[in-house]
Amino acid sequence: MSANKLVQERTERTEWFRYDRFGMFIHWGLYAIPARGEWVRSTEQLTIEDYQPYFEQFNPDLYQPREWAKAAKAAGMRYAVLTAKHHDGFCLFDSKLTEYKSTNTPAGRDLVREFLEAFRAEGIKVGLYYSLIDWYHEDYPAYGDKAHPMRNNENFKRDPQTFDRYLDYMHGQIRELLTGYGKLDIMWFDFSYDEMCGEKWRATELMTMIRSLQPHIIIDNRLEGSGDLAGSIYTAEPSIYAGDFASPEQIIPPEGVTNNAGEPIPWEACITLNNNWGYSAADNCYKNATTIIRKLVECVSKNGNMLLNVGPDARGEIPQQSLDILAEVGSWMKRNGDSIYGCGKADYDKPEWGRFTQKGNKLYAHVFEQSIGPINLTGLEGKLKSARLLADGSEVFISRPWSAALFENNAFISLAKPEHFTFPLPDARNTVIELELE
Repeated sequence: MSANKLVQERTERTEWFRYDRFGMFIHWGLYAIPARGEWVRSTEQLTIEDYQPYFEQFNPDLYQPREWAKAAKAAGMRYAVLTAKHHDGFCLFDSKLTEYKSTNTPAGRDLVREFLEAFRAEGIKVGLYYSLIDWYHEDYPAYGDKAHPMRNNENFKRDPQTFDRYLDYMHGQIRELLTGYGKLDIMWFDFSYDEMCGEKWRATELMTMIRSLQPHIIIDNRLEGSGDLAGSIYTAEPSIYAGDFASPEQIIPPEGVTNNAGEPIPWEACITLNNNWGYSAADNCYKNATTIIRKLVECVSKNGNMLLNVGPDARGEIPQQSLDILAEVGSWMKRNGDSIYGCGKADYDKPEWGRFTQKGNKLYAHVFEQSIGPINLTGLEGKLKSARLLADGSEVFISRPWSAALFENNAFISLAKPEHFTFPLPDARNTVIELELE
C-alpha cells in the first residue's frame, strides 16, 4: 500500500479521535495489591513465586466499572483505555490461552468485559491496552533483557528459537480481544525498545490481522516506537505498522507533533494524575485540576489529545483524590468543552496571557493571566465579529483603549466597562472567551 493511501486511511480512522480530544487511561492489575506501581515486579526483581500471593489474593470486591464510566463522562472524557494485559503478563480478561487471568483469581470475573459494557453504556468509546512484553511467559526473553525481573539471573536464559511460541501466544490473545468483545475503538500497544520492535513482533502480520478483523480501529505507534522514540509515523512514508497516532509519554511536545515534512499527525500525550500509572498507596503528588485543564488546552492548541491516567486500588475503586480532580475538571469542561471538542491549533500565534484553540471561525481565547487593562489580541484588529464568555454566554466588549495608538494591528477585548480598568478573571483556572471571526 502506498504511503499516501496509508495516511489517507489514517486521517479517516482518526476523525473521531481528533474531535474528542480527551480520554481516560486506566492502569489496573495485580500490582494494585503491593501498591508500589505497575513496574514493581521489575524494579524489585520479584520472581513469579514472589508475585504469586497477589494472584491468589486478587479480589476487587468494590469494582463497579459503571462508576468509573460515570466519573469519566462527568469529567468530559470521550474515550477510555484499560490495561487488558500489562507487562507482568496477568490478564484481566478470560483468555483461553493462559491460566494467568482474572477468572482464575478469587475475583472469578472477566473484568475487561465488564469494563467494556459499562463504558459503552455511558456512550464512551472504548480501547484496550496490551503489553507486547510479558514477564510471565516462559518464552519471553528474561536473562539479559532490559526490563525483565530475572534480567540478572542466569537461570533464566532463554532459547531465542522459542520466541516464536511467545509471538503465537501474543497474536492469539490479540485475536481473542478483537473477536470476543465486540467493537473496539482503540488498540493501545506498549512497548517497543532496542531491537524489540517492528518485525520482531511480526508486526506486518499482526497489523494485517487487526485490519482484517476491525478495520476501523485506531492503533498507537508503539509496535515500532515508544514513549520517547518516534517510529516511522513521524515520517512522510509511514510503515504499514506505524500506527494511527503518536504517543508521547509524560511530556507535551513543545511544538506538537509533525512528520519530517512538517505535516501534522494525530498524537496523544499520555499523562499520570500523580507520579505512577498503577495504584501507589504512598504517592500523593497529584496534579491539581488547574494544571490538568491548562495542559489539556495546551495539547489541543498543538493539535493533540490528552489521555489522563487513573490507577484504581486493589479493591477496584479509583482513589478519591483522583475522583475529586476529575470532578473539578468536569465542572470546567461542562461550561467550556466547546473550546476543546473539535478544536485544534489556531491560525494565530500563542498569546502571552494563555493559549488559543480554534474550530472553524470560532477562536477560543484561554486566558490564564489577569491583564493590565483590556486583553490584547495581536494581529486581530478588524477580524472580530463578536466576543462572549463561553462559560455563561455573557457579552465581552470589543473596544480599543485610548492608549493603544501604537498597536494598529491588535484588537482589544474587556470583560466589563470602563474598558481601560483591570477586572478579575471569572475563572482563575482558565477563563475562555469565544471570539467569532469575520
